[in-house]
Amino acid sequence: MPISRRPRAFAARLDSRAESTPLARYLLRAYLSALPTGDRYRDIAELLLGELFANAVQHSDAPVDRLIEIRFALVNDRLRLEVHDAGTGRPSLRTPSTTDEHGRGLFLVNELAERWGCCPRAGGVGKFVWALVAPSPTLLAA
Repeated sequence: MPISRRPRAFAARLDSRAESTPLARYLLRAYLSALPTGDRYRDIAELLLGELFANAVQHSDAPVDRLIEIRFALVNDRLRLEVHDAGTGRPSLRTPSTTDEHGRGLFLVNELAERWGCCPRAGGVGKFVWALVAPSPTLLAA
């Protein structure tokens, strides 16, 4: 039986601080680098993960000592991103005005993800926001 070198899933818990966002993106890049087609997800996935993580930090009403969990998994040919936090609030999509300085994160997720949603966490504490990222088309050689 051949050994699969493709990582099935990844999970990590990070401090609930804005300074952890670059680490979340770095861990995603490392996960994707182990996938044969990981570069086809990289740009959109990094942007979406950064937005979801930043939203969890900024908008969660959980105690500051609670960690935020990130999970990545390749499901068929879609990359599933999840950001888990212990907060009670749920994200709400709104269309930002041209003068708004904030509030575009979830709008970007809605526009760039194939699908996204929010679910309660197992055990009833908090929620997780997930997004599915489709691979970008491969460029054909001329």
